[in-house]
Amino acid sequence: MNQTGWTRTLRGGAVALVVLLLTACAGLPTSGGVSVGLELGESTQDVDFLPVASGPIKGAGPEEIVEGFLEAGITTSDNWATAREFLAPDLQRTWRPAAGVSVDVGTDTRTITSTVPQAEVENADSADVQVLLDLVASVDDANTYSEALGASTMPFTLQRMEDGEWRITEALDGIVIDEPRFENVFEGYPLQYFDLSWSRLVPDMRWFPRRQSPATTVTQALIGGAPSDWLDPAVQNAFPADVQLAQDAVLITGQVADVALTRPAAALDETTLSRMRTQLQATLRAAGVAVTRVQFTVDGRSVDAGVVDVVEPSAEIGTLVLQNGVFGRIVGDEISPVAGISDEIAAMPQPIASIDVALDDSIAAVQLGDGRVYRVGDGSRNEFDAPPGLIEPSLDPYGYTWTVPEGDPAALQAWGSDIAAHAIGNAWPTASAVSDLRVAGDGSRVAAVVTVGKQRWVVVAAVVRDSTGLPVELGDAKQLVQIDEPATGLVWLGPDRLGVLVDPVSPRLITQMVGGPGTSEAAPGDSVSAAGARTAAGVRILGAGGQLFAHAGSAWREVASDISVLATRVGE
Repeated sequence: MNQTGWTRTLRGGAVALVVLLLTACAGLPTSGGVSVGLELGESTQDVDFLPVASGPIKGAGPEEIVEGFLEAGITTSDNWATAREFLAPDLQRTWRPAAGVSVDVGTDTRTITSTVPQAEVENADSADVQVLLDLVASVDDANTYSEALGASTMPFTLQRMEDGEWRITEALDGIVIDEPRFENVFEGYPLQYFDLSWSRLVPDMRWFPRRQSPATTVTQALIGGAPSDWLDPAVQNAFPADVQLAQDAVLITGQVADVALTRPAAALDETTLSRMRTQLQATLRAAGVAVTRVQFTVDGRSVDAGVVDVVEPSAEIGTLVLQNGVFGRIVGDEISPVAGISDEIAAMPQPIASIDVALDDSIAAVQLGDGRVYRVGDGSRNEFDAPPGLIEPSLDPYGYTWTVPEGDPAALQAWGSDIAAHAIGNAWPTASAVSDLRVAGDGSRVAAVVTVGKQRWVVVAAVVRDSTGLPVELGDAKQLVQIDEPATGLVWLGPDRLGVLVDPVSPRLITQMVGGPGTSEAAPGDSVSAAGARTAAGVRILGAGGQLFAHAGSAWREVASDISVLATRVGE
């Protein structure tokens, strides 16, 4: 491309917030749940607001046309009809907006370069335009979100049409949306997949335009779809590959989702049908759709399907702490001991560095200040014959204790009740160090903070287990967010978010969605560790002086003192 043209910074397009999603429009509101008994195509609110871009302005030059086209990515209605107005007729028919989303810092950071200077536009019939973007993330054609930091260029070719107006004749598939408005335009839905034992459901976040019907959207994505590549080794889909949706819409009547399937579904066994129904009901509810049950039909006839039992997330049971040598749940100004664990912990050599407790309080993994790790439970404690330099251990829901040396990520091990070590393969092969490790409550995912080259990343990976539940290897790591400062804590905040405590000097708490964007807030000034919870609001932070902090709106409130260890629980 001829770079002798002129360069300028793109203006923010003329965008108005207009009333959308009237009760006659299909779509997902930006707030609130889905009302009971709504028919497909109805909204839960009388009105809602989404950003809408303008079409081409008469007489606009090549740069303005490209700028307007990029801005029109925020208007998803009618398959991005507004954006197509900026394209030549042939490209209107072939352009695929759903091929992906490039999420950049903002409209004011986009830079445009044209081969045709502004002064020569009137005499030109064609132009090449290049846009430089400052990217922060991307969404691929499978609707999965990934952080993607760095500069990226988008080339365009434009021609003057017979009516004298400029239109785009060549452009890449996909759209561009600035980060501040991404979550106004797209909504994240956690599809649910079974783990390898068919006993737990594991979320897999996907992103779709808000104006699509959530019931139809997630059902279409689940039936005939596949888990994200990074999660695939640890999960499975109850829907067989030859079973598809027979209709393009999922009707919800009286809180019942009517799902029409193709004929192969009629020949399925009872167990498979029950798993399908259980998986889809959980996915719809996780997407905010108010359903009491799913009803399958084939050729208009109902197909009987039961449900299967799955392990549900545990309820909140309070904060576990070690205070003045006493371990247990803190209730007001008192500590409620944990049977079979508290007495053993009180008798252990001090100082204690970390305590991780099983969901049923049966065992705990305890690390001393000198790095030694013990399995504590049933009134006894057993030391692991582990290598030195271990980071804080993490229990999983199957009763295994995960340990790894900070400087040797590949030496990841799982310890069972027999106090025997089992190597876990493919443990972050490109990492030179690991500082934090937490297994999710479903046991199918593990989060970690690893160092790769000179970069520090929060990552997740699938956990592959054998038929007994023993973890045997990890899937390839998915990078979630790069952090510049050291991490001092990593916890789960519900099934699809992580809390990352970073920077010992000026502490911050990053709340990072697994498969989505994150947020950052200031943490108490002397934060040293954190404990997770079933929700992001339930996070607890320990200060260096023994103060225990909890969220109080957007601030932090001290709720206890003299705490020496803030304990964690499996999956938190």
